[in-house]
Amino acid sequence: MNDTSGTLDEALERLHSTGPERDGWLSNHAPMAVEALVRHGQAPTVHRWLDRYAPKLEEAPPARLPVTVDSWREALGDPSRITDWTRFLTRELEERPWREVLAAWWPRLLPGIAGGATHPVIRTGHAVRTLLTTEETAPRRAELAHALGYWAARHQPLPPLGPLAPASSAAAALDAVPPVPEQRGGIRARLAQLTAFPGWGAAAGPDAAKALLAELVTAATHRYATHGHGEPVMLVHAATAPNAVLRALPALPRELWAPSLAAAWSAAAAVTAAYTPSEAAPYAATSLTPEEVFGRAAAHGDDHTIKFADTALDVGGPRALAAAVRSVELNPPVF
Repeated sequence: MNDTSGTLDEALERLHSTGPERDGWLSNHAPMAVEALVRHGQAPTVHRWLDRYAPKLEEAPPARLPVTVDSWREALGDPSRITDWTRFLTRELEERPWREVLAAWWPRLLPGIAGGATHPVIRTGHAVRTLLTTEETAPRRAELAHALGYWAARHQPLPPLGPLAPASSAAAALDAVPPVPEQRGGIRARLAQLTAFPGWGAAAGPDAAKALLAELVTAATHRYATHGHGEPVMLVHAATAPNAVLRALPALPRELWAPSLAAAWSAAAAVTAAYTPSEAAPYAATSLTPEEVFGRAAAHGDDHTIKFADTALDVGGPRALAAAVRSVELNPPVF
């Protein structure tokens, strides 16, 4: 990201007075979307985009009781403690290097990767990517505190899951994920119906885990081209959630890479089970360049579309770009 305009820090400062959710549980996607916009050369559009998005947002909820190093387990998974968590992790990041804080909290939060419809881990992935690839500034460090605090507050493990027959590839594993019996209602009701996933992703070591995680992100992105119509908004998370984990790997100790793969697979499979359609649909190839594809997503304006196009550009290749164009077609435009 070569932006020197200060736009990202300005946008994050605007957003850090708002809460990570609105209307009770809907996620605030703005920090993730503006990071993607700036990264892909769309900094001049960010404040206009935020002006359009801002009326949806709410103030951060009031603090209740401070989270401490001794009491954090009691607050884990309590969404009413979002501000308590943000303040605690802000202090942690003021006192210790951000990589050290991330390494301490990642394994604690990983079992709850599906909480908040996977938005907290996705927000964390965007924050970590920024800190890994750009100058560390106070707003960017604060964004990591907000992301991790949101994850801690919405931490929610999946129900116990049994094994199904093993799959030979990530694509085959996603195809073999059984839909939940009742594909109705919100994601929490759907995830409560999960019982088993295909076996996939056993990694012999950190490097194998990283390669398999990249395979999963590619397979989920490609699958959106043919299955995104099942639920165009929610199915983007089958790709963006594992990609958030992949983005975080370079900042994590290598011994956390294999468990990160396992958690990413559970998140992708869970979203797939919750929303996958019964049949695939055809898709059209695209001759657009990556820059043109992301430009189209930015002009479209939908936050999920922007984030999915960002992941599609990470994957690269004709089918990933076609999947991003498909998301532009399927999701309602903002502008």
